[in-house]
Amino acid sequence: MTAICVYCASSERIDPRYIELAAVVGTELARRGHTLISGGGSVSCMGAVAKAARAGGARTIGVIPQALVDREIAHTGLTELHVVDTMHQRKAMLFELADAFIVAPGGMGTLEEAFEQLTGLYLDYHSKPIVFLDVDGFWPPLAAFLDHAVEVEIMRPEARALFRIASSASAALDALAVW
Repeated sequence: MTAICVYCASSERIDPRYIELAAVVGTELARRGHTLISGGGSVSCMGAVAKAARAGGARTIGVIPQALVDREIAHTGLTELHVVDTMHQRKAMLFELADAFIVAPGGMGTLEEAFEQLTGLYLDYHSKPIVFLDVDGFWPPLAAFLDHAVEVEIMRPEARALFRIASSASAALDALAVW
């Protein structure tokens, strides 16, 4: 495992602890010699993870739609920046470039990307590991919802078992390594 995609928030109206967590992830990725794959943005958590990874000497690859480049949020300090036409192309390229995924706190886009990977893993479309990185209880409410889905037999226990949470950047990378 060398290339790790980090899904995370791009909103600038979030608690600074999430941005700090993203920077810790970038630093730890670099320390361990991994390549960062990201959404190519320069703002919020997405910018923080890339900046920290780059500062630590990691290779950083971003994939961003032209519409977001036009909004001037593309990260120009990455090793590589791929500009695509659509979000669908972005997601496909992120998947192709990555060997594994870390899901840091984020909103709708983060969830959508993460659940696409979990679904693909469950359906045996791929075998790339994924772990959700928690800080201050961000993900346990989602885990409780998934437990409820199993209880009411909407979701199979095997699918629920794919949702894994780590409490630190180091623990997340360790979990991916032993997947």
